[in-house]
Amino acid sequence: MSKYYVTTPIYYVNDKPHIGHAYTTIAADVLARYYRQKLGPENVWFLTGTDEHGVKIAQAAEKFEKKPQEYADDISASFQFAWDQLNISNNDFIRTTEKRHEENVEFFVSKLKEAIGPDGQPVIYKGNYEGLYCYGCEAYKTESDLVDGKCLDHPNIEPAYLKEENWFFRLSVFTDHLKEIIERGDFIVAPESRKNEVLRFIEDGLDDIAISRANVDWGVKVPFDKDQTVYVWVDALINYVSALGYKGNDDKFKTFWPANVQLLAKDILKFHAIIWPAMLLANGLELPQVCFAHGYFTIDGQKMSKTIGNVIDPNQLVDEFGTDAARYLILAQYPFGHDGDIKADDFVIKYNADLANGIGNLVSRVLGMTEKYFEGQVPKMKYSADFDVKAFWAQLDRGYSELKLYENLKAIINLVSWCDNYIDQTKPWELSKSDNDKLQQVLYNLIELIRHLALAIYPYLPETAEKINIKLNINETINSIKFDKSREIGGMKSGVKIEKGEGLFARK
Repeated sequence: MSKYYVTTPIYYVNDKPHIGHAYTTIAADVLARYYRQKLGPENVWFLTGTDEHGVKIAQAAEKFEKKPQEYADDISASFQFAWDQLNISNNDFIRTTEKRHEENVEFFVSKLKEAIGPDGQPVIYKGNYEGLYCYGCEAYKTESDLVDGKCLDHPNIEPAYLKEENWFFRLSVFTDHLKEIIERGDFIVAPESRKNEVLRFIEDGLDDIAISRANVDWGVKVPFDKDQTVYVWVDALINYVSALGYKGNDDKFKTFWPANVQLLAKDILKFHAIIWPAMLLANGLELPQVCFAHGYFTIDGQKMSKTIGNVIDPNQLVDEFGTDAARYLILAQYPFGHDGDIKADDFVIKYNADLANGIGNLVSRVLGMTEKYFEGQVPKMKYSADFDVKAFWAQLDRGYSELKLYENLKAIINLVSWCDNYIDQTKPWELSKSDNDKLQQVLYNLIELIRHLALAIYPYLPETAEKINIKLNINETINSIKFDKSREIGGMKSGVKIEKGEGLFARK
């Protein structure tokens, strides 16, 4: 692998960011930071952004007595602020109201107009849509999609009945091709449960879909039919190529497309695993390598809801715990890809256990003992502990390639626990009175493992990792250290003066 392109969905600006948005975005940031370490920052591109068109946005703007663009500007800014607060390192932030995106949408849709499908027919055609539409998720619905006549995700919004002339995309003719490439693994839908879900949906039969709307002002006009507006989901999906300069075949597009990983929540899986790849196939573009859909959050067993008042604002977590801790607490809840429940009251418990009493306490203990017994100088020894550093890194590498971000965090905390047990077993405070050579060996082993700990936590806790680096008197930033060289055993130089300094995480 020579390049890495990771995307989040672009978030709909009908409301401000919540913990679910942050979950996807932090996960993408972790991957981007890891691959920048591995491949070099110039070979990684990380995209996020906001989806700003559609009837729902126009209605929300009207409710707040604002113009749609003004409303979109405000909400988009709140997402950018939240990502700054969480130290998200995206290379670009795409907005669907930007001219660069709208021009690419027009170009992409025009190419679809010229495209011929597997059946030898044009892939888009003019037709009549008559049926249901949920404005909550801006999606066409069939009766089978509804429960008691209501959308599962928006039970308080009555589906609208639409009857209008639209442009349609022949999704049906891509049924066999999509099934084949997903089963063969040419286009990976993960985790396995989501792959099976998509295959079942395909096997049930794919219908052609409307890709334009009549009588919708807030959106991108269909370039060959100005009475029609590009369907908001088609508009949104194109962001992944528009941000790279697809229309002009820019160097960035040639370098980074296709995406290596597209992260999303499972509620928008159909759009990303069926409609998006079919559109790309129609226009002769390569498909993303992996479409990964994670599960839903519930809070204390209940779905997030403004009415209940259990929506968690990521900014509040940053205010209470700090940036790195908020990142950790959001990602460390349950395996990535699963549904899971967050116990809001457990944030403090996990913060103290894993960060304050875990990583923070370990670093303070080891560097404090080094100052006490050796005036802060790293002992002149070679690494000899039983902890298998090579196996540790192999486990993390495998975890990143398989998107096991939660399991990687557990491996890191296991390293901390191993070090704590090693201290308890070797009792440096007793060795200081009886065996200076062994004391030097024990502390060198621990300092070397803390050096590896800093490298390992960097994608998750970048500020903390750099603070540890400074304490260890390593003058290079983690991103500037060569990836393979940094992982070598014994990389901590003897004789270096370290400094315990302030604690990393204050107990709550």
